[in-house]
Order: sequence, then C-alpha cells, then structure tokens
Amino acid sequence: MMQLPEAFIEQMKRQLGDGAEAFLLSYTFPRVLGLRLNPVKISRSNGLALEPLVKMFGLESVPWCDTGFYYREETKTGKHPYHAAGVYYIQEPSAMSAVELLDPRPGEIVLDLAAAPGGKSTQIAGKLAGRGLLISNEIHPARAKILSENIERMGVPNAVVVSAAPRQLAERFPRFFDKIMVDAPCSGEGMFRKDPDTIKEWSPEHVEMCAARQKDILDAAVTMLKPGGRLAYSTCTFNELENERTVEALLQRYPKLQLERMERIWPHLEAGEGHFVAVLQLSEASGSLTAAASQSRKRAQRGGRKQRPEEDAMRLFKDFAAEALSPGRFELPPGEPLLFGGQLYWLPTVMDCPFDGAWLQGMKVLRPGLHLGEVKKGRLEPAHALALALPSALTVSHAADFAADSSQVQRYLQGEVIERPAAGSGWTLVTVDGYPLGWGKQTGHQLKNHYPKGLRR
Repeated sequence: MMQLPEAFIEQMKRQLGDGAEAFLLSYTFPRVLGLRLNPVKISRSNGLALEPLVKMFGLESVPWCDTGFYYREETKTGKHPYHAAGVYYIQEPSAMSAVELLDPRPGEIVLDLAAAPGGKSTQIAGKLAGRGLLISNEIHPARAKILSENIERMGVPNAVVVSAAPRQLAERFPRFFDKIMVDAPCSGEGMFRKDPDTIKEWSPEHVEMCAARQKDILDAAVTMLKPGGRLAYSTCTFNELENERTVEALLQRYPKLQLERMERIWPHLEAGEGHFVAVLQLSEASGSLTAAASQSRKRAQRGGRKQRPEEDAMRLFKDFAAEALSPGRFELPPGEPLLFGGQLYWLPTVMDCPFDGAWLQGMKVLRPGLHLGEVKKGRLEPAHALALALPSALTVSHAADFAADSSQVQRYLQGEVIERPAAGSGWTLVTVDGYPLGWGKQTGHQLKNHYPKGLRR
C-alpha cells in the first residue's frame, strides 16, 4: 500500500467512519483507465464503427457517461493512430460525470473556466455538436497550449481557447453564459493513485489554500452566469472543506443560486478514482446586466466593425475549397473570419448573441475558433485543425485512406513522404480507416507529408 499522509488518513476516518477502511483499502488496487468516444467521429448508434473498438481495446461501458468506456492498459490507446485522429479522448472515468450532470445542449453558450488539459471541454464540445459557442480558458500558458492542441485533435469547430484570470473574464463576459463548468484546482486527493507525487504536496494547509482559491474562482463564475443558467462545480478531491463546505458558503453568498444536485463518486464504491460534482442554477429573477456590466460589454465591442483584410483571406479559402473540398459536403458553422498575422480562423457566432471578434481584443487568445489555414504568397495552405474538423473523406476531392496497422500510417505520423500512385494531384486528406488524420499533397506518385512537425512521432 502506498504511504498516505497520516493527517489524510485521520481526515478520511472522521469523514467516512466505518467506510474509511474500505476507502483506504482501495489504494491497494490498480487504477482503472477510461476513454471517451468523440461523438463527432463515432457514436453508440454507429454500431459498425463501435464494434471494432470494443474488440481492439476491450471496452466496457462507464455507467454514468454514454460515450465513456473502460479500457485495458495493455492496449496502449494513447499510441494508436485513432488517438491522433481524435476518435477518442483518454480521460479518468470519474471525471466524465461533471459534464454529464451539467448537460450542455446544442446552441448554448458555455464556459469551461479552468479547462486544461481539455477532458471536460472536449466532452462539452461533443454535446454541443458543432452548434453554439464554447469558451475554454486556462490561466497557465503552458497548460493552455496543451488545451488548445486537444481541442484541435478532437476536431472541435466552435471553441475559442483563451488564457486569462477568472476576474478578467468576469469583467469581459458578465451574465453571458448559459452553462459554466468550474473544474476547480484542488488538493488532488483523488489523484494519489494516479500520480503519487501529489501525495508529497498534500497537507491540511494546502487544502485550506485550495478552498480559498476555489471561492475566488466561483465568485467570478457566478458573475458570468445568465439568469436561469447552470453552473457545475467539480473537484477530484475528497475532503468536505473543498466540496460540501465550499458549496454551502457559495449558496450563502448568493441567495439566488439554487442547488439542483450534488454527487460523489467514491473509489471504493465505483470503478473510478473519485469525483465531486455540484450543479447550481441562478434564479431567473436575478435581473439583467448591471450598468457597469453593460459598459464593459460596450467597451469590448467598440472598434469591431472596421473594414478588415479577412475578406481577401476568405477569397483564398474559397479558392482552396473549390479545389480540395467536395461541393455541398462541408459547410462552416455560423461565424465570421478572423485573421491573426497570416493565420485565418473561423470565429463561431450564436444567434441572438452579440459575441464577435471585438470581445477578444486585449485578451490572450490561443485559438479564436476553427483554424482554417495560413495565407502564403497569394494562396491558402490548409490548417491541420481543418483536416481534423472534417467529418469524413466524403468532404474532400482527394483522400488517401490507410489501415490503422499499415506501415503507411506510421510513416505519415512520422512525417515521411509516402509513395502512392493516384489519379489526381493536389491537397489530399489522409485518413486512417476513414477517420481524418491530416493533410498531404499529392505530386506524381508521391504524397508529400503535411503532418505538423510538433506532432510527429
């Protein structure tokens, strides 16, 4: 059995009483592993596509998540080409519960306030199904970069990734979101079995520090919630101070918040590392924007209607689309083009929502929507993100499909040129068993590799 802090053991004995022995014994068991299918790529209703995955990885259903499955460790899902194609996201099973309880719906405006590495954001995106707006935030720049990469890998077309302090977002987006996910930084007691280094960081003082930080984050989150909107607060820790007591204090500070549901997953009772989730709703009678909030919104929108160079870039994108995409097979979701340097993005917009590029001015933005491509010498080179956002090979004029166990797939992921006779030339979507992996460019009998250098194996 791993060496747990004595103060932690005493804490759990006080909290669980007779159940503490079984709880502590759970640390002697091997941890369970989970993945979540990407509903943009595959779903339970697509039985033909799901069956090979079940056999390949020994999948068994996670009871609280329709797209969640346990898998066998020896299958090495992180190294499989399907992982690179965004067919699934590797995620601890207990952590899948929070988004299920928040229940985002297509067309809603959703914030994931502390989003890295991206498990809950990509789960939210799957439920939005390409409709609505997801803003994924991570205050730490290095973690925000990982978050952005995972949003890209899962082919999310309607997410904006930013790196800001919660208070900065609260000033920019007062009473703005239908749903908010607060997966708060915590003392990580549910990480002990997964990452033993977290044991060294744990102490009663660390728990108190985390609870104080969670209070500030939640205060900012409530400011951004629409009347009638819902907020999910979750942690991967077990103590009551960071969980029930934090929720009780939040309800005292904001009487117009109502507790809808509070759930725990315990590692000695369920197959998972453990999670806490509370879902709260803001009363419809909470009022409209305050005068200060209205002024903040006006300031954010100023200057967003000038003539912009995006029009020229979009003409280049349309030229690319006419050459490489099948007519009528792929359409961008509602949105507007944004040009950052030579990089062209498609910023998602929502009906009856004033959100546009002006809202992002003055913020650190890593991904202002779907990356369409880079403008180079009067042409547009398609982005890797665009390839992964395409639903299938049917959306392109030229595709090169390889089996997951083929040498061509491994060579492609390593950045090598692939010898391949083809009827046509030009931009080609490389797929693995039909799932988009990235771009190549066919010239004669060679498929030149455009898989991003930073992702190559």
